[in-house]
Amino acid sequence: MSSIIIAVMLKYGYMADLLANLNGAQKRAVVHDQGPLLIVAGAGTGKTSVITSKIAWLVMEKGIAPDDILALTFTEQAAAEMEERVDRMLPLGYADLWISTFHSFAERILKEHALDIGLPQDYKLLNTTQQWLLVKKNLDKFNLNYFRPLGNPTKFIHALLKLFSRAKDENISAAEYLEFAESLKQDKSGGFIRNELTDADLKNLTSEKQTELANEEAAKQQEIADAFAVYQRLLLENNALDFGDLINYTLKLFQARPGILFKYQNKFKYILVDEFQDVNWAQYELIKILAAPKNNLTVVGDDDQSIYAFRGSSISNIMHFKDDYPASSEIYLIDNYRSSQGILDLSYNFIQRNNPDRLEIKLQGADKLSKKLISHSEASADIRHLHGKTINDEVELVVNTIIERYNSNKENNWSDFAILVRSNMAADDFCRALELAQVPHIFLASRGLYHKPVILNILNWFRVLDDYHESSAFYRVLNFPFWAIDERDVVNLNYWSYRKGWSLYEVARNNAELQNISDSAREKLKIILGLIDRQTKEAKANKKPSQILTEFLNASGYLKLLAGTDSLANRDDLNCLNQFYRKMADFEKDNAGQNLSDFMQLMELELEAGETGALSVSQEDIGPDMVKIMTIHGSKGLEFKYVFIANMVDKKFPSIGKSDPIELPSALAKEIMPTGDIHLAEERRLFYVAMTRAKEGLYFSSAEDYGGARAKKLSRFLTELSEDGFKLAENALVESLPIGKTAKQDRNNKVKMDTGGYKKSQTQTQFSFTQLKAYENCPYQYRFSHVLRIQVTGKPQFTFGKTMHAVMQKFFLLARAKSGLGQTDLFEAGKPAAEIAWEEVRQLYIDSFIDDWYPDQKTKDEYYERGLISLKNFFSDWQAKKHLADKVEFGFTYKLNGGCALRGAIDRIDICGDGIKLVDYKTGSPKAKLTADDKEQLLIYQMAAQDILKQKVSELAFYYFDNNSEISFLGKDSELEKLREKIIATADEINTGNFPAKPEKERCRWCDFKNICDFAV
Repeated sequence: MSSIIIAVMLKYGYMADLLANLNGAQKRAVVHDQGPLLIVAGAGTGKTSVITSKIAWLVMEKGIAPDDILALTFTEQAAAEMEERVDRMLPLGYADLWISTFHSFAERILKEHALDIGLPQDYKLLNTTQQWLLVKKNLDKFNLNYFRPLGNPTKFIHALLKLFSRAKDENISAAEYLEFAESLKQDKSGGFIRNELTDADLKNLTSEKQTELANEEAAKQQEIADAFAVYQRLLLENNALDFGDLINYTLKLFQARPGILFKYQNKFKYILVDEFQDVNWAQYELIKILAAPKNNLTVVGDDDQSIYAFRGSSISNIMHFKDDYPASSEIYLIDNYRSSQGILDLSYNFIQRNNPDRLEIKLQGADKLSKKLISHSEASADIRHLHGKTINDEVELVVNTIIERYNSNKENNWSDFAILVRSNMAADDFCRALELAQVPHIFLASRGLYHKPVILNILNWFRVLDDYHESSAFYRVLNFPFWAIDERDVVNLNYWSYRKGWSLYEVARNNAELQNISDSAREKLKIILGLIDRQTKEAKANKKPSQILTEFLNASGYLKLLAGTDSLANRDDLNCLNQFYRKMADFEKDNAGQNLSDFMQLMELELEAGETGALSVSQEDIGPDMVKIMTIHGSKGLEFKYVFIANMVDKKFPSIGKSDPIELPSALAKEIMPTGDIHLAEERRLFYVAMTRAKEGLYFSSAEDYGGARAKKLSRFLTELSEDGFKLAENALVESLPIGKTAKQDRNNKVKMDTGGYKKSQTQTQFSFTQLKAYENCPYQYRFSHVLRIQVTGKPQFTFGKTMHAVMQKFFLLARAKSGLGQTDLFEAGKPAAEIAWEEVRQLYIDSFIDDWYPDQKTKDEYYERGLISLKNFFSDWQAKKHLADKVEFGFTYKLNGGCALRGAIDRIDICGDGIKLVDYKTGSPKAKLTADDKEQLLIYQMAAQDILKQKVSELAFYYFDNNSEISFLGKDSELEKLREKIIATADEINTGNFPAKPEKERCRWCDFKNICDFAV
């Protein structure tokens, strides 16, 4: 059978299966081809399935290249899930997909075209805390009077930054704000004040008072506008952008450079936007300009699930879309595949209290829209109110109900349960109770890294290095678990500190003079003090903070303790350490030459600014079977069999509405503002989202006493539910078992515990070449590096390699840009490259040089000169040919048989006759002869390029910087097939979850983990 016939059968058989799983409305949405499409998708109606199926349909049915489709969504989590689903649907390999958040998309565009709009290519992206620090450091440049409180001169910073962000969400520039402020000064009639105040307010004001208020408001807005302009200037002076700038500068790029806009309009044949109700005004403007003129734009949204107004999202988007695209097609998804009908009916009746600002009302016409969801679940709904006298009673009721439901059905898993809280602070009580009951659980917080015990330990160790006599920090150090100092010895050390008036450090240093200290503690104090002395000297010698951290973790035994046992707690600690390590590495990258003291000053400033540290949790960190505790915002897009919505009392949920400290003037706002109580409507949508996460069980919990002086009233939302027939609990604690009693029974009542042991949450389907080689070298090493993700001490050769790769990428992009070619253009054979001066190349090298992990200045200088010489030799040769790379850093996902895929990036692809040449850069010296293992990486690239690019690979080449030489070869079909089988077999071994050690003298000698490995030779 010919390959063409097989391909046709695969295509149409695959498409039939794809569409067979969809209902009528979903199918119409997937096969909609040309023009704009609005999909109104209720909760649980399979909107993500529609988007991912549509991408697969466009690729398989319409022949659109996967990287010619742009899919945008709101969160990194949603983008990752969408990409994972598309990967599973596409039977073939593909180049890197354009599936991302708006901000990631804009950053990707600006990284390539920053120079086209006058931005630095190496700009830094500032988070909220970094913005606060930038303003604080430059307070003298802000001419502030109105917004400078007497008691705290920095208190206004967050308020101003929030306003600037809000303005950027509406695509309002500093120049526009200045123009608006000037117009207020020129308006002597006080028209602005009359527009801002109600008629009742105006009646009570004399014309003189109105003029006085108008003048005051004009001065206030002028101060804001000036501050906005100063802030924007500071960003550019510091080569920095904030998140709002990413969208606005990308929009400005497209508006100012029609050639670049045309390139991306031509590239993206179809654009799909998920969570459209959460898109802000500036993001919507970006979508519209990019989709034109074809307007093959599909947007999916639900106004009832718009819960991010605090981030600038606009529920008016859908109404704007209908105005902007009056001929757009509309499809409504109301078939729910998640929840029982009882849950859907209760939720629907509740959310109608947001009328008349709901889409269902606004779109009434000839074809009346009904958003009442129809359940396709046969399960009955269990909807209950759990009410206690105190918060402890409430928590006890929730935990015991979880255990009761878990025991009632052998099919239930702990992961079927979720506790949803309105704020992070409300989660602590539930976490402690679940821990006491021995129920496996995880709190999925997005903030709070600096409050994690392992990070508090590190910060206090650093504080001791910075100041020996900080007794509170030294006290925590003495209690580190890996020292195992007896609690009685710590108590006695504290006693002597108080008795003698010494710092705790001085007491430890002079412990030989003191009584009642055990010999064991004295020996351990000797080790601790020796490590403090050594690391203090290193800190004063300006050793990098990340190096000090790595050495402390190894020398103290902390890392060995955490890596030795595969428990959920240890994995969480290691994950937090990895994230903190990355923060330190970012600090070092942005602040060359600064030391541990400088880093700790930054940390203290961040804590002063209210920063708690961002937290990210991967699916592997979550584990396969745990109760999830999370905020309602964090639950968006998720579903659970049983959902508990906690703290349903007045002022907790709905929360107290707070207006912005500095509000954006309505005259500048561009979105359509809803009527009524905006905060209450948003809280009601949030409650609707929480309810519609549940499949079968929905439980509301509350209590009378949360520690305040007065008893708490029930949430008005519960009262509203009762108006729809929902029965509230009596104001008395329902009889329940003490926490933990049920959980400790064996599972005749079916409690299954998962308190330790590494267990993969799902089969891994994608691998990198680095992962495969690490497992092949030693599976236990793979466990340290890719399962536990333990950071290792960097090596100069790796840092140098990153530098050379970066400068080569920038060089070929520069060459293409000067020749009028873009990264995504087709290669134009014979088109000459523009002249590039050596000084430009040298500057690329200076900008790209990574100043990390060099043991001393001499070594760093040697590497620097070596790279400069190599680059000059390369450039001399290049000038003779001036060849233009067809692609650089070409990312791909290559699918093999057996459900295994490889992800990677090819350094460079050149046109070579009637085929292509794949080049991989090497910083070492060339070998006399390449072994089969040496060739593997390029052989993988050969398979991937042939499959994805559909071009003949004519040559594979390793380019060696050391002597400006190449070694070329080409893989035979037999070699490729043998390698394919080897990769599939290795992937299967990895997915067993077993990582046996392969100790061997030379292998262990060079292993990064030899100091914490129990099997090292």
